[in-house]
Amino acid sequence: MSDLDFDPLSYDELPPERRPTLAQALVPVVGMLVFLGAGRLVFGLDPQFPLLLGVALTALCARRWFDLDWRDLYDGAADSITMGLQAVLILFIVYALISTWIAAGTIPAIMYYGLGVLTPKVFLPAACILAAVVSFSIGSSWTTAGTLVVAFIGIGHGLGIPAPMTAGAILSGAYAGDKQSPLSDTTNLAAAATETELFEHVDAMRVGTAIAFVVSVVAYAALGLHAGGHIPAGQVNTIRSALAGSYDVGLVVLFPLVLTFALALYGVPALPSLGTGVFAGILTTVVFQEGSVVTTDPLAFHSAPVTHAVTAAQSGTSPSTASDLVNSLLSSSGLVGASWVVTIVLAALALGGMLTRAGVLAAVAHAIAERARSVGSLTATTAVTAFAMNVLAADQYISIVVPGMTYRGLYEDFGLDSSNLSRAVEAAGTTTSAFVPWNSGGVYMAGVLGVVPLGIGVAGWGYAPYYFFGFLSPAILLVMGFTGWRIRTTDGVETPRPGAAEEAE
Repeated sequence: MSDLDFDPLSYDELPPERRPTLAQALVPVVGMLVFLGAGRLVFGLDPQFPLLLGVALTALCARRWFDLDWRDLYDGAADSITMGLQAVLILFIVYALISTWIAAGTIPAIMYYGLGVLTPKVFLPAACILAAVVSFSIGSSWTTAGTLVVAFIGIGHGLGIPAPMTAGAILSGAYAGDKQSPLSDTTNLAAAATETELFEHVDAMRVGTAIAFVVSVVAYAALGLHAGGHIPAGQVNTIRSALAGSYDVGLVVLFPLVLTFALALYGVPALPSLGTGVFAGILTTVVFQEGSVVTTDPLAFHSAPVTHAVTAAQSGTSPSTASDLVNSLLSSSGLVGASWVVTIVLAALALGGMLTRAGVLAAVAHAIAERARSVGSLTATTAVTAFAMNVLAADQYISIVVPGMTYRGLYEDFGLDSSNLSRAVEAAGTTTSAFVPWNSGGVYMAGVLGVVPLGIGVAGWGYAPYYFFGFLSPAILLVMGFTGWRIRTTDGVETPRPGAAEEAE
């Protein structure tokens, strides 16, 4: 679970001289969005420099209007980066883990056996269900995606399934399982930020999550009827032969996967579990894959087996099998490849921290909250705020904490139980982080999936259109809010107290 090192103040808690007006708050917000949009669409830039321009604009506005000194701004950025440090470390480890498991034959073996039993029609719903089971068991959508995704992307390619569809199915399952797991960091954080008992929070999410998940699985089943297209004769056998010819695909090479998941199930946190998986992969590579052509360093094959395995973890893999498709699927960048992704996360976290310290996020949340006049509009307000925090602060933890702490009193005024708030911030915050290309969740998922959230043109569509659970989870939340279904009052009744909205005004 993320350690929150700072407590974002609500708008009313800010000193009067430090309260931005909505117009003032929108200047850095709109500026950031313009920088990102123009940088990508007009100049074709990656997000790093536009995000740094957003940092500069936010700093200038904070200095000009709120009299914040550079130390205040730096502390805001540093606090945010500290809160997101676990995500950064996981990025480094997962990139090394993927390369190590390719070298060890773990991922090739999963592809080999998966292609032997799965068909195009059942692959997408099966991938979604398996990801949900794993994510629920270990309490981490990130670990699930980082350990299973490369193999499943490869299986999908072999079956003629486009990578964005496979990515969407895995994300849907991973986030659905994560939301219902009491081991999940975001599930615990949502309960803590809203002062809700953990299992009351999990129970409040259960029905909405189940509906969104079941509908997603049905949608993937329907999509799978036509997604596979025409598979060239013998393609599956060619891929399996290429895998078996270059790697030892005996069941023993699944040891790193089994060990990592066993540690996670036992309750070991993500970082040590994944780190152990890296070392288990190195050991498996040394013992079983000594002769495999797996690294990008041509000198590695003439050095000791341990150096060979560690080089794969650090510098990546570049197989030379009998299949060009397998070679491309199993190419990876290793630990050093995480650097490009991490620079995006750090820049985005720094920007989010400055926006928080300057009171910009509090001002935006306050302005949105003033529009709430009913239980339905309050639910919608919470959902919009959570997604807005994903866009502005670039971190799913802030998307939970800011609305969770800002709206607690408002939910009490409406006579609503805090579990309504905890459900809202997670249903609309955690699940939508993967849609935002510069959010830590979106950057991480794009990195491990090899598919961007959003693309341009038919050939370039990312995984977002196929991430059904990400759309359905907040949509069902809004249905609950506007119909009163599953809405709990402070006295335990599942119907809003008559006159609550009028009294709140």
